[in-house]
Amino acid sequence: AMALRAFINSPTGPKTTHFWGPVANWGFVLAGLADTSKPEHMISGPMTGALVVYSGLFMRFAWRVQPRNYILFACHTANANVQAYNFQRWARWSSAQEAPSAQT
Repeated sequence: AMALRAFINSPTGPKTTHFWGPVANWGFVLAGLADTSKPEHMISGPMTGALVVYSGLFMRFAWRVQPRNYILFACHTANANVQAYNFQRWARWSSAQEAPSAQT
């Protein structure tokens, strides 16, 4: 009970935006996971690339901000990985579309 009370009242606990912001950002990760089952032509390469950069920048922010925000760091680490996976799927598909077909 004491540990739970300490977490609730901590500078990164559920009484602060340091908690609820990262919780809301898990929506990006869930959306990225949903995109892993979509066909590559439905993935927006520029948007997915922007999300990789966005999460990379916010990983650094989460690490540097005081108090250090581990929840935000974990969220953006997961998002950067999921989005990078989707980006490489899109990039491979996109380059295959641009390459002349070897069978023609």
